[in-house]
Amino acid sequence: MSLTNPKLASNIDIDNVTHFLLELDALKRVNRRSYVTGTTRLENSAEHSWHLAMACWSIAELFDLDVNHEKLLKIALVHDLGEIDAGDTFLYADTRGDAHVEERAGIARLQAERGNGISNLNEIWEEQETGSSKETQLLKVVDRLLPFLLNLNTNGKTWTDSNVTRSQVAGAHAFIKDSFPSIYDWQVRQIEFATAQGWLIDA
Repeated sequence: MSLTNPKLASNIDIDNVTHFLLELDALKRVNRRSYVTGTTRLENSAEHSWHLAMACWSIAELFDLDVNHEKLLKIALVHDLGEIDAGDTFLYADTRGDAHVEERAGIARLQAERGNGISNLNEIWEEQETGSSKETQLLKVVDRLLPFLLNLNTNGKTWTDSNVTRSQVAGAHAFIKDSFPSIYDWQVRQIEFATAQGWLIDA
């Protein structure tokens, strides 16, 4: 039995579809600053997006959070798509505040691709970027948690490479205190540990 509606399928150019799929594949070429555990290589943004989606799903289930799982997974999967054009911006970079401009333009380009079947791609991306829903709040917590976790398990390599300070890390994660207190309390203890290990500059 065919999965497709023949009348609809006859109007869709598979070349356009596959072109869009290859556009998405380009996210694998965007390296982040975090190192993959057990390796000496950098994580790419596609790997991070998968990890984020899985982590959000698991945490939402484990803590029985009142969130829409479909919405949560969608915003997790699209949250870094703008980096295909803009590249990744380091959390502690001075230019981070302007990153959304190029990323938004990249999302608009992908939205306009003829082979794109996600009609509300712009809307989903904007939700994770500027929204205040419970799903977005959880996404932002876990998006900060994962690179933090990778640093802890790679002897603080990204932190030491970039001379990151304890106060920088504490400041970047301060918002989690209100959104997810148990994760925040755990991170506070880990920041102290990382500082004691010399992975973070005590400043």
